[in-house]
Amino acid sequence: MKQFKKVDAKDLQYFEALMPGRVMHGDGISTDYDHDEMTEYGHFKADAVLQALTAQEISAVMKYCNEQHIAVTPRGAGTGLCGGCVAIHGGIILSTEKMKKVLEVDEKNMTATVEPGVLLMEFPKSLEGTGLFYPPDPGEKTATMGGNVMTNAGGMRAVRYGVTRDYVLGMEVVLPDGTIMELGGKNVKTSSGYSLLDLMIGSEGTLGLLTKLTVKLIPEPKCNLSLMIPFADLENCISAVPKVLACGCEPTAVEFMEREVIACAEKYLGKQFPDTSADAYLLVRLDGASVDALQPSIDALTDLCLDLGAKDVLLADTDERKESIWNARGAFLEAIKGSTPSMDECDVVVPRDKIAAFVKTSGEIGKKHGVRICSFGHAGDGNLHIYACQDELQGEDWKKAVSGVMDDLYFAARELGGEVSGEHGIGHAKREFLHQSMGETQVRLMRGIKAAFDPNGILNPGKVI
Repeated sequence: MKQFKKVDAKDLQYFEALMPGRVMHGDGISTDYDHDEMTEYGHFKADAVLQALTAQEISAVMKYCNEQHIAVTPRGAGTGLCGGCVAIHGGIILSTEKMKKVLEVDEKNMTATVEPGVLLMEFPKSLEGTGLFYPPDPGEKTATMGGNVMTNAGGMRAVRYGVTRDYVLGMEVVLPDGTIMELGGKNVKTSSGYSLLDLMIGSEGTLGLLTKLTVKLIPEPKCNLSLMIPFADLENCISAVPKVLACGCEPTAVEFMEREVIACAEKYLGKQFPDTSADAYLLVRLDGASVDALQPSIDALTDLCLDLGAKDVLLADTDERKESIWNARGAFLEAIKGSTPSMDECDVVVPRDKIAAFVKTSGEIGKKHGVRICSFGHAGDGNLHIYACQDELQGEDWKKAVSGVMDDLYFAARELGGEVSGEHGIGHAKREFLHQSMGETQVRLMRGIKAAFDPNGILNPGKVI
């Protein structure tokens, strides 16, 4: 394990002079900073937590820590699911949670410039009245915009609009030596050398620390409708997805969910799901200019899904109906967490035509190891969320079972041409599986990139590679 300098009184004095009142250490550090949302991946105590307000402060901290060889773990809202923002090597956590200004909404260029701590759920308020919107829609709305960029978050609308990477035009980052660097801007395209901007996106804070972000906006759809489509079983439900995507209706989102997960959400929210007649559901969202404009797509999807064995096609065309469905979908993760003492997640992505095979295999793997498996996910882009639940398993029995489940799930994904993570990232929890998936040549190249940006290895050490 790489050795870093432990933060001492002299270091704390420097940090406090730089950020008065925004330095925590010892018992003054909230236990919230010890972990992210997936507590299965351990609790790690930083020597100090620093809450930055400006790029200049971050630059000074990085320069100092690089010289002193102090490990630095960047952190936003801490909503990650792979241990990416925890200080596994001690040192400092450098938080951007207080950097939450929307600096500009440029309607002419259809861009917005924000600080990294802006919450995903707060950002749309800045766009009200402009007729513009920001398409990326990760399920965790309390995540920060900066965190979304550093994990290249996807979300439910990715099938039509793409992922976070597709909307990042520019950023200001601080390198490990304290250099402040501007990447990109408001230009909608460029072919100017290697794309350092694209390297930063999805780098999980291992190459630089994001301090400002410029994103692309698009015209807001005038109308959206949702179709809830019950199927008798999950296999038929998932098997319908490729044909739904190929029918020309251009859905914004295509999600799948099982009855067991819906039941967890009902209990968690204290509200009944609009339909309880089936074991599996597709949830399809359509965006368009008007209800009339969407009607041909609604008719085509209805006929197609009924032909494919759907029990019904239910239209959610009021805000109340749409909210009842999508609020339940948004609560799935917390609902599953609330149903079991602990759990682990497999966030794989597979080709669309392999979704059904992988979901079926995941159920078989759960039975093999005696572990309850819950699944849901973005059927439209092949990104599946498979959860192994501890339930009655204890101690070493749970550790052995969940390890076997994860080994088998990631092996199955590789066999189907899939990848380790669709949107949650690698952190420290999924490094072994990344190496298995990528192979030695790709990992070696990634390590070379890391070394070029961070020769001393102080920035988010122990993550990704």
